[in-house]
Amino acid sequence: MFSHHIKLINSIVLLCFCSLANANTKNIKQTPIYKYKSAKGVTSFSGIEPMGVDYTQVRFDCFACKVDSLINWRKAKLYLTKYHSLISEASNQYGIDPAYVKAIIHAESHFDSKAISKQGAQGLMQLMPETAQWLGVKNPFVAQQNINGGVKHLSRLLRKYKGNISLTSAAYNAGEGTIKRYGGIPPYAETKVYVERVEILHDRYLKHQRLAQKMKS
Repeated sequence: MFSHHIKLINSIVLLCFCSLANANTKNIKQTPIYKYKSAKGVTSFSGIEPMGVDYTQVRFDCFACKVDSLINWRKAKLYLTKYHSLISEASNQYGIDPAYVKAIIHAESHFDSKAISKQGAQGLMQLMPETAQWLGVKNPFVAQQNINGGVKHLSRLLRKYKGNISLTSAAYNAGEGTIKRYGGIPPYAETKVYVERVEILHDRYLKHQRLAQKMKS
């Protein structure tokens, strides 16, 4: 009975957090919600980052999909060194521009390796469980596995769409079936802004990448 009440309370708390996260669209950052298991093994939710326990941060959409986002994508902070070596290794392995990979990670999870969306997408590159399994990713919350799987998937999409980055980004966001159904980028506001913001982020990461290469030479 006690356990039942705890689960009911957690459900109410999660519902309240969901309302807060979606109600005030003027806020740039949504209210973070952390999912974890208590000492008694009960799944719990909190608006405060749990200490001393494993947790996942529940997100309600991809970072760059919020249509009315107030973030200035041309000036927002870039993550130039975070997971840089892992991204470079995977990009070299699958023949893809690492700046594009960084743009996708930034757009998908804001470089949060523990991110999980309401649809169930997980980790840095927000892999769905079925996609992760197909890509051979055993633990999507391990950065190396997630990046390797996501880059492999991106590389395949780039080949499929003959290097068209806009279509690749759209397919990564909305699915290949949706691209086929509409014969191109679908008329979804979320996908359109996602594609635009990935392009902006890609250009910015690419400029820093070229500058770093120039300084090395």
